Amino acid sequence: MECFINNQQDSYPLGEEMISLLEKVLQVAAAVEGLDQETEVGLTLVDDAAIRELNRAYRGIDAPTDVLSFALNETGPGEPVCLDPRGDRLLGDIIVSVPTATRQAQDYGHSPARELAFLTVHGFLHLLGYDHDTEEAAARMEARQEEILARVGLGR
Repeated sequence: MECFINNQQDSYPLGEEMISLLEKVLQVAAAVEGLDQETEVGLTLVDDAAIRELNRAYRGIDAPTDVLSFALNETGPGEPVCLDPRGDRLLGDIIVSVPTATRQAQDYGHSPARELAFLTVHGFLHLLGYDHDTEEAAARMEARQEEILARVGLGR
């Protein structure tokens, strides 16, 4: 799978090791889900102001959040279907707020690396249609998240 990772925030320095970890998490998630090598996904790391603006524009919620996912294979009323003539599978984009992830890591008592990886996996699974709108769906999504994180040494 091809991963495009773009760090657009500078409040929290993220070294190559962290970027490599996030790419590894996405690669493992793709393998667990059985996605082919032609799959593409984007991960953008932002600050709270940027994610707040996106949350307001796309969800009508005027507050920062931890992660947003924009799936290209989902359409709403009046939206065109996005098809790539080359046959590539463009999943979409994941946006993660690094400051929020850092605060949440402290609140949950684990490392920022685990929280950033968790949010990346969470967003990735949303791109594939996973959700947590029912107890059953939430349990399925949580189990898959934990399986992926355990495979990269970040299990609970």
